[in-house]
Amino acid sequence: MNKESTAPQQPSQNLDGSDQVAVRQDKLLRMREEGLDPFLTNWDQAHVSTEAIGLLPEDEEQGPEVSVAGRIVAFRLMGKASFLKILDRSGKIQSYVRRDEIGEDQYASFKKLDLGDFIGIRGPLFRTKTGEVTIRAKEYKLVSKALRPLPEKWHGLTDNEQIYRQRYLDLIVNDDSRNRFRGRSQIIREIREFFWSRDFLEVETPMLQAVSGGAAARPFRTHFNALDCDFSMRIALELHLKRLLVGGFDRVFEVGRVFRNEGLSRRHNPEFTMLEAYQAYSDYRGMMELTQSLIQHVADKAIGSLTIERTEGEPIELAGQWREAKYKDLIIDAVGQEDWFNLEKNEKLKKCKEMGIEVDPELEDFEVTNDVFEKVIEHTLIQPTFVTHIPRELCPLAKITESDPSTLDVFELCINGQEIAPAYSEQNDPDVQREAFMIQSGEETQELDEDFLTALEHGMPPAGGMGMGIDRLVIFLTNAANIRDTILFPTLRPS
Repeated sequence: MNKESTAPQQPSQNLDGSDQVAVRQDKLLRMREEGLDPFLTNWDQAHVSTEAIGLLPEDEEQGPEVSVAGRIVAFRLMGKASFLKILDRSGKIQSYVRRDEIGEDQYASFKKLDLGDFIGIRGPLFRTKTGEVTIRAKEYKLVSKALRPLPEKWHGLTDNEQIYRQRYLDLIVNDDSRNRFRGRSQIIREIREFFWSRDFLEVETPMLQAVSGGAAARPFRTHFNALDCDFSMRIALELHLKRLLVGGFDRVFEVGRVFRNEGLSRRHNPEFTMLEAYQAYSDYRGMMELTQSLIQHVADKAIGSLTIERTEGEPIELAGQWREAKYKDLIIDAVGQEDWFNLEKNEKLKKCKEMGIEVDPELEDFEVTNDVFEKVIEHTLIQPTFVTHIPRELCPLAKITESDPSTLDVFELCINGQEIAPAYSEQNDPDVQREAFMIQSGEETQELDEDFLTALEHGMPPAGGMGMGIDRLVIFLTNAANIRDTILFPTLRPS
């Protein structure tokens, strides 16, 4: 194929009507008229910026030749020499370009480059008078022309709507965002390393499910044309992972996307990442040790500290043994009424009104209490706290506490004022499980999974299970303000 014949001979339409775009399009046209290809196939990127910088020891002024490539993010043009900085996947590096090094024609072309263009640079390292490691360019090449300008240099990208809709711009200009998403990747990597070190098997379970279960949440529905039946996007990983316990995989975990057709908030996105892990011959106490060890491991390896700084307030201390507190004790302390759990619902509603807590009177009795927990208590639990023995109505999949049949062998780990990880001793009695499902099956958000009950009837070993919202973990480990700041492409209304 004649390569030149595939390149457009006229500039594409003015992308947004701005003068800057028009100027860049004109440059593109002139390059093509001169026979230059502004969109190369490749460049020999032998080094990334941090690697190249590391090749020049601190006590030396000159270093080896390197070949790097990246986006121009800073430009200081002068008469006979210029400085620029490029951004690649590892960071930024400075380059010094002299007319007498690369030639007059090349330097004239170089001065026509724009912020945002991708270039390749080859040359030896040296240290400037200010001590900055810099490439003395012997060769440069435009490898991809940017037709739109970057966000304004001094103000960066601060509009939240644009940050989330055009995440690629956010990653170019905001170091904090770029570092946070690098951190997120490292966090997930360390989660996997932790479970592999404990002989857990990583598995994948279906996202499309005939029956949506494992949580009290409203699913997204879709129609599968080939089978002419409706499916749901999964709302949890639990029921399929526990089928694997039945099948003889004693330790399993999955990191996967789940989908809940519910509200948006600073802590909720309808599509999010969940970790779930199940260990046979364990219980909620075993999960307590596992969860604490996991988070401490991840913080140490991915963040480099067990002390997590916060924008406001005291830092979060992850070292040592974490606090335990019973759900009922926290509620009684919050409302200041010892007999709270013996009160009728109307009396609880009256007490809530006295305390200024808005509660929907249509809620069930246990839901009124849980509303108090969520509105009064949860946001105060900044330091790691295992909230244990929640009411049995809140979770149909856990073992009932022998010493108090009104509660479950469950904990909810709260850190930074929000729930991070619930865990429990798994219910493996198929009759008790069926009864719990039947109680909830009348609710819109809960379906009866007969296939799962059939699996339990084949026998499931005693086990502990734990779920953890990865996005919420990233929020507190990276000091993010919003769940959208931890998801590369959060759910938005179409523009």
